[in-house]
Amino acid sequence: MIYLCRHGQTAFNREGRFQGQTESDLTAFGRAQARAMGDLLADLVARDPSDGWRIVASPLRRARHTAEAIAERTGLPLSFDDRLLEISVGEWSGRLREDIRRDNPELFASYEWAFRAPGGETFEDVTARVAGWLADQPLEGQRRLIVVSHGVAGRLLRGAYAGLSRADTLAQDVPQDAVYRLMGGQVDRFDCAPVADPELA
Repeated sequence: MIYLCRHGQTAFNREGRFQGQTESDLTAFGRAQARAMGDLLADLVARDPSDGWRIVASPLRRARHTAEAIAERTGLPLSFDDRLLEISVGEWSGRLREDIRRDNPELFASYEWAFRAPGGETFEDVTARVAGWLADQPLEGQRRLIVVSHGVAGRLLRGAYAGLSRADTLAQDVPQDAVYRLMGGQVDRFDCAPVADPELA
């Protein structure tokens, strides 16, 4: 069993900037989302109190800090794996999404936009990374994992697990307030308890 989640909201998310493998810290709202994911995961893990549960995360700060909040609430060990990194968006890193869209509207006609950044990774690059990580994990009945990754990388990991087509893989949601369970070839979503955005209070 794998519980997969995306990091909480970051400053770049709030500003509408491309992140890729650039560092951007969690906002106050993102930290609240991370704690909510931790609460939900603590409850989900308690329903299957098997030995061997652990957390593995992308080493980027936004995923690291989200994973640390989950570890604090679950008491589980935490490690990091570069194969769970977000897609590199090359020359788009740190740039406003609307600026890129204004200058290159044709690139955003489909979900394929993420793989069109100059100097960035391709669909095949990221799929190979995350599928390679998945292949190295224990057999499904023996694994008990919480994984903290990113938007595009998480989409492709779910797609690789469930054997989805490229189009269906890219059309998946990428929430920052939900957890996905990967089990028995199925992907099921669990929503966190709603949290307030302190900046909007």
